[in-house]
Amino acid sequence: MRLTQHTVRLVLAQPLRISRSTMTARDAVRLTVQHDGLTGHGEAVTSTFYGLDTVTLQRLAARAGERLSRFSGPETALHALRVGELTESGTPAAVTAAVEAALLDLVGKRTATAVHRFLGSPVAPRTATARTISLISPGRAAAQARGLAEAGFTVIKIKAGDRDQDADLDRVRAVRAAAPAARLLLDPNGAWSPGQARTLLPRFAELGVEAVEQPLAPGDPDALARLAARSPLPVIADEDAVTYEDARRLAGRVQGINVKLAKCGGVHAALRIAALIEGSGTELMLGCLTASTLGIAPAVHIADRARWADLDGHLLLAHDPWTGIGGEDGFVGAAGRPGLGVRPRTGEDAATEADAEAGAEAATRGRSVAS
Repeated sequence: MRLTQHTVRLVLAQPLRISRSTMTARDAVRLTVQHDGLTGHGEAVTSTFYGLDTVTLQRLAARAGERLSRFSGPETALHALRVGELTESGTPAAVTAAVEAALLDLVGKRTATAVHRFLGSPVAPRTATARTISLISPGRAAAQARGLAEAGFTVIKIKAGDRDQDADLDRVRAVRAAAPAARLLLDPNGAWSPGQARTLLPRFAELGVEAVEQPLAPGDPDALARLAARSPLPVIADEDAVTYEDARRLAGRVQGINVKLAKCGGVHAALRIAALIEGSGTELMLGCLTASTLGIAPAVHIADRARWADLDGHLLLAHDPWTGIGGEDGFVGAAGRPGLGVRPRTGEDAATEADAEAGAEAATRGRSVAS
């Protein structure tokens, strides 16, 4: 097997302003695993918060490629990845997730099987996704919310944590008036103190907000749990719930955990967390970083496990280089095609991918008949 990489710039259609930063673009490193004439793809994106710049991702991808070349096929490599024998100790979760995605994509194409089927979901998952409104004026937020509701979105996530707390309240009021039937989620990205959260959460509850993500600064999960015990809104841990052990400490103590493949290490790590919190009173949210359809697709294949899905990262882009999971109508879904079911938008690359998938499916049917 051989791993190659290609880096592209993902430019956002509009700046995404949250309480700690404003983002206009990020780099995406595509990992492609080649074996027996087929290719599988995964994607890792840069993140200032997680300390991943472009050069670091490229270097780590090259190291992963060196180790991957020692394996005879994607199935054995995927097993080695799950037991911690493929990537080096200390490899960032985002890189592990991207390698896993590429291997899953390749195994699915080799067996003419959609990824969700060998992850335990016989029916292709399809779910409503939240769509994010950043820290913008109430008037602009209302206009965006109205357009989203008209397009079919039933869940809207509103960023909070403005220095002017009244501006946050005004933004939510404006969205509620513009999209009265929408479910509203709130995300301050850790901007509030415990005192501010205790004051503000009842006011947002009165405005019909359904749940709040990470209201407190990460680093003190016990404080988050204490707030959740008294909050009039469900509290979803995000930045305080990165690893399996983080989830174990918070299970039953917060109402939700936002699992992002790029922070936990991929779909199998996410499924371990989902199994851990099942029945604990803590429910699963599936989130994402801003990424292309390729980067979002693995999470879509397990989206039927989540109470809340926030898988709109590809919808924030001015140009998405991949296609295959939808989302423009407020719903994302696995396509049912072999592997991750996504394809590059460019004509030549898309045709090559389609031909490879068709060949793999035909070969699989031939082996089935022969047996």
